Amino acid sequence: MSWELAEEHEAFRQVVRDFAEKELGPHVARWDEEHHFPVEAVQAMGDLGLFGIVFPEEWGGGGGDFASLCVAIEEIGRVDQSMGITLSAGVGLGANPIYRFGTDDQRSRWLPDLVAGRALGAFGLTEPDGGSDAGATRSTARPDGDDWVINGSKAFITNSGTPITSVVTVTARTDDGISAFVVEAGTTGLIVEPPYRKMGWHASDTHGLTLDDCRVPDANRLGELGSGFRNFLTILDDGRVAISALALGCARACLEQSVAYANERQAFGGPIGRFQGVSFALADVAVAVENARNLTYKAAWLKDQGRPIGTAAAMAKLYSTEAAVHATRVATQVFGGAGFIDETPVSRFYRDAKILELGEGTSEIQRIVIARALGLPQD
Repeated sequence: MSWELAEEHEAFRQVVRDFAEKELGPHVARWDEEHHFPVEAVQAMGDLGLFGIVFPEEWGGGGGDFASLCVAIEEIGRVDQSMGITLSAGVGLGANPIYRFGTDDQRSRWLPDLVAGRALGAFGLTEPDGGSDAGATRSTARPDGDDWVINGSKAFITNSGTPITSVVTVTARTDDGISAFVVEAGTTGLIVEPPYRKMGWHASDTHGLTLDDCRVPDANRLGELGSGFRNFLTILDDGRVAISALALGCARACLEQSVAYANERQAFGGPIGRFQGVSFALADVAVAVENARNLTYKAAWLKDQGRPIGTAAAMAKLYSTEAAVHATRVATQVFGGAGFIDETPVSRFYRDAKILELGEGTSEIQRIVIARALGLPQD
């Protein structure tokens, strides 16, 4: 009864680490500088089987466990956070809603390409005026014969405008409540807005979406009418554990690079790591990395055991993402002026880390979830 990873997980970790360091590592600085989404790299991750880890072989997946997916996201994120979120969102937000709530016909139509990494799916939940209040959905879907006509807008949607994006699952209000629909790329009325100019995640694809009399057949309705909001919240629990793994990769990278630099950088007659101002700060980061690892993989273990993960997911995401932001601040301080230069990887991690505290539920939302689980009164 332990969430310690098995030998098979660690062997898989080494495979993913080798791939990330050899196939992604030499290019990530350029992708970041050019705000370039590397389709070939994403498809290479697909060829390695990363997008299919948790899905059954019936749909082209590997039949693996959720902990294995977290290992993959952690190791990809240790090298590049942009590719880490591309993987996390492609699995958890793109393919997973179709697998969890779709019909067999819907699965057979869209899952094989998503699971293989030949295509990407997106998750259209957040709206410009809604933010964390996902229940305040203003987009609407009205029936028209055998079709639904959707109007509204979505904001900050990952993987929504890539050359290989195939579907976007969106929420919209119907007479029964908030429902979900799969909108195929290229559908008339689905307008992909220009990409955001972001502080970080430069190689990740993020757009706003406008739905202007966007017509989809009833066969594209995902789940029962009125079930979209409830279903999407369960999707977010999985996603929060995945983001925790991504944050863990970020924090680990900063710790590893800072320790190496503190041993190499000479100042005042020796390596700077001998000073307590540096060594104590890195010791604290090491403790945070260990705690983040335990929270992440405990939550993954609970998921694999079929047990509730809502509170565990919130705890993992809250702690790991805030630990990652702290680790990037410590790392840039250890690197000094060099940490402020974009050629230094810790500079990129510093810019990438902040979004971890915001996406898939802000830190404040995680605290609300945890406080509710404690039985504290809610407004």
